[in-house]
Amino acid sequence: MEVMLGIVLAITIFTTLAAAASSAASPVTFVFGDSLTEVGNNNYLQYSLAKSNYPWYGIDYAGGQATGRFTNGRTIGDIISEKLGIPSPPPYLSVSQNDDALLKGVNYASGGAGILNDTGLYFIQRFSFDDQIQNFNKTTEAIKAKIGGEAAAKLCSEAVYFIGIGSNDYVNNYLQPFLADGQQYTYDEFVELLITTLEGQLMRLYKLGARKMVFHGLGPLGCIPSQRVKSKTRQCLKRVNEWVIEFNSKVQKLVASLNRRLPKAKLAFADTYGDVFDLINNPTAYGFKVSNTSCCNVDTSLGGLCLPNSKMCTNRNDYVFWDAFHPSDAANAVLADKLFSRLFPQPPSLAPAPSH
Repeated sequence: MEVMLGIVLAITIFTTLAAAASSAASPVTFVFGDSLTEVGNNNYLQYSLAKSNYPWYGIDYAGGQATGRFTNGRTIGDIISEKLGIPSPPPYLSVSQNDDALLKGVNYASGGAGILNDTGLYFIQRFSFDDQIQNFNKTTEAIKAKIGGEAAAKLCSEAVYFIGIGSNDYVNNYLQPFLADGQQYTYDEFVELLITTLEGQLMRLYKLGARKMVFHGLGPLGCIPSQRVKSKTRQCLKRVNEWVIEFNSKVQKLVASLNRRLPKAKLAFADTYGDVFDLINNPTAYGFKVSNTSCCNVDTSLGGLCLPNSKMCTNRNDYVFWDAFHPSDAANAVLADKLFSRLFPQPPSLAPAPSH
């Protein structure tokens, strides 16, 4: 019953987006997350070590320049925006507080961010999920000052909120042997800490006016190149994937619980674990050749970004992974298409592939 309710709510949210996209007014969307959804906030953080504002990032993005996206081209969010015929929300830090652009939505995502504030600590500067919610609070105050309290409340309640966070709490926290959380907590204690913290954060967003929230579940982190490198045979790390499946299951239950408890809440859980796992296990079925290593050949358990001196693969569309953590533009196109077609009755066509 809870799964069916979640599907109905997801369809309701995406239908709202589609209806708004086809009308004169663009749908208002706010994005929260980490490097999988970042579009350039960390470029504005002077001391952040979690940046991708250099070659070869962005080589397949419009203009061929790095934008702060952690891939060679577009994020899944970019592609979904394209499918809806709307611009991808700009980085929060690129928009001044008195800019009318705030009324159309912004992207708060920050590479290295996690549910926990100590996640990604070694990146020096990044916006944790708590920081991103605080930035959204500042946005709501700016919107109130611009259009008044009643209109601001209506805008926030009708907006759609995309949230994709939690990968770094594993990859750049619990799974790093030199960090405290992996020593301090058993896994059961750690996942409960994540879920309890996330519950408080979603409640805070609700109190700030958010109603239509989509939480994008985690993919099989045990299969990303930075984790495979820990296996002598370069296989997926089964235990890590089992932990991710448990996390996703607990978030799904949390979403259902919040929908019951919070009036007019329409939270949905987008589960793409199976899609990503199938893409990695059966790459040729989707037109790929390589899924166990990265195009940039930077598979290390710490680091793993595509630096300017990295030896890039010759055909980027052959690779599921761009660097040791992030999918390629071509993989993001496949995954965005799968997510989109599941939520709409008529399957849309694939987003156009970037030209090289």
